[in-house]
Amino acid sequence: MGERQILLIDLELCIGCQTCTIACKSEHGFDKGSGIRVETIETVNTGKKVTGFSEFSMYFQPVTCMQCEQPACLDACTEEAITKRSDGIVLIDAENCTGCEACVSSCPYDALFYDEYKNIVRKCSFCHERLDDGFEPFCALCCPEKAIYWGDNDDPESEVSKLIIKRNAHTLKSELNTGPAVFYIPQKNCS
Repeated sequence: MGERQILLIDLELCIGCQTCTIACKSEHGFDKGSGIRVETIETVNTGKKVTGFSEFSMYFQPVTCMQCEQPACLDACTEEAITKRSDGIVLIDAENCTGCEACVSSCPYDALFYDEYKNIVRKCSFCHERLDDGFEPFCALCCPEKAIYWGDNDDPESEVSKLIIKRNAHTLKSELNTGPAVFYIPQKNCS
């Protein structure tokens, strides 16, 4: 059996506190930007009316590099600065990156960003150094609501594998067929 590292984010638990973005900046020394961002998603339920108005709801959705099985960024990189490890983690080699940003525009998740101070493109690396040392990604460790899980999706006994099935987790933009390794447990009233 293989090893496919994934993140699972519980949208019911995320409170939009931005701790994950700060943890990422701190762990990786980003002067500008972060390997994870938290989007505010607003929805309108036109089927329910409250005193004549549509019912609105809002939730927070952390977005990070999806560590795709078929990463468009890897195909777009002309400098061979992007590689994919055997566990599915997609990395950028800062030594080979020229900052051309071809990979940035190729990513359908807007997960890569240009670091103008270092003239390179950066993104989430699933904290591969921490994983290699037996620790979880820093965003998962620091999340005060414990909304971010990490684990091996190829192991049917892992917590993430069980939660994906039990809680009907999904990926973003599944129609793109990129094979993302980030899953979301939906909000009950927004799924």
